[in-house]
Amino acid sequence: MASATSTLSPSAPADAAPAAGRPGLGLPVLLAATFMTSLDLFIVNVAIPAVQGDLHAGTAAIQWVVAGFALAVATGLITAGRLGDIHGRRRMFMLGLALFTATSAACGLAPTSGSLVAARVAQGLSAALMGPQVLAILQTEWKGRAQARAFGMYGMTMGVGAVFGQLIGGLLIKADVLGLGWRACFLINVPIGLVALAAAPRALAESRAPRRPRLDITGVALSTAATIALVLPLIQGRALGWPAWTWVCLAGSAVLFAAFVAHQRRVGAAGGDPVLDIALFRQRGFAAGAVAQLVFWSGQGSFFLVLALYLQAGRGLQALTSGVVFVAIGAGYLLTSTTAHRIAERLGSRTVPAGALAMAAGLGALWAAVHASGTTGSLWELVPGLFLDGVGMGLVIAPLTHTSLGTVPAHLVGAASGVVATIQQVSGALGIALIGIVFYGAVGAGAPGRYPHAFGLALVFLLALELALAALTTWMAVRGKHADR
Repeated sequence: MASATSTLSPSAPADAAPAAGRPGLGLPVLLAATFMTSLDLFIVNVAIPAVQGDLHAGTAAIQWVVAGFALAVATGLITAGRLGDIHGRRRMFMLGLALFTATSAACGLAPTSGSLVAARVAQGLSAALMGPQVLAILQTEWKGRAQARAFGMYGMTMGVGAVFGQLIGGLLIKADVLGLGWRACFLINVPIGLVALAAAPRALAESRAPRRPRLDITGVALSTAATIALVLPLIQGRALGWPAWTWVCLAGSAVLFAAFVAHQRRVGAAGGDPVLDIALFRQRGFAAGAVAQLVFWSGQGSFFLVLALYLQAGRGLQALTSGVVFVAIGAGYLLTSTTAHRIAERLGSRTVPAGALAMAAGLGALWAAVHASGTTGSLWELVPGLFLDGVGMGLVIAPLTHTSLGTVPAHLVGAASGVVATIQQVSGALGIALIGIVFYGAVGAGAPGRYPHAFGLALVFLLALELALAALTTWMAVRGKHADR
């Protein structure tokens, strides 16, 4: 029996009769879509001040420019994964890519804040339609070492979009190409999307579940409602002071998720086609990998947020200068993410624990630098910790995603991809909500001198998450070795 925790797990069995594709060209197409989605989660933060001034947008509208995208992505992922199983993953990927390109243009051309919010929500739904198809195609179209390398490139691309999002946004706004200003942050997706869309039919093979399932509409409604009830208060709660409705939503989400699970079990027991086959979570490798994804991604988005706040509000840096500091993380990340598949061949199931420990060491070094320098020390003091954190990130993202999907059978790979992508989004919102309590509680009235202390407390919280990830994935590796005996 293959280890469920190996970073080089055998791929799922062959899927239903795929149409011919060109994997050499297919990977750049998938990575282009991944880059655009990852970039759009982070680049908008740099554009917010310019958007607010140009469109005369209020605080609520600006919050929804960010929150609307994140909520739409999280809400649509599970359903989108199932749609790929039913209608074909290439077809759903191309539809999502076409819609994402069109909605990116709508964001860049938005005449009012209301139209920008609407376009951002539509853009998020389009990203949700693409995301699970990328993971499912990677799992079904590439095999063995080629698959490990493809997942490595996927992880690298996700990280590049996240780490360099602020820098790219700052450069685009400063360059003011054709007088577009902040609009270039969205319009940059249009040429990338059009080129990828033109190449996709020839580059990607079509695949779907071996037995074409039906879409469970009740399951879709329950999963959508449950995800909205969970993610919406996590995104909006702290900024609004956690009003009563946020707690009602969180309690309601638990009820809705319980109803969703019960419904899925009934549908499966009756021989139907549930949106999410609960049997997925009876596979030790997938279930443990899902928990590890939750722990890891809870720290990632929140770390980028508090680092940007420390640099800009605490150290007084402009967005572009702050983005340059992020290059230290990116350099470490590129160093390991581009070779993660080779490192995984040597370390096997120890790759993710090693990466988590490297991140913990980097965060510890960063805490020491912040404690020593406060708001006035040299920025160079931050570089070693940021670089080491990036090195660890590069060892975690792709191998962890590969591990989570490595033993999923072909007929469940689309649904499993949707679950993994949903966990990544929900974890990001959860991490930001939790770290917001720590960080903003310590900042208080927002005096610059309070930011080093608040950032230090946040780093301790994040370091604990990385140690928990190292412990969990080490346990997964040990359990996997025992299962192989």
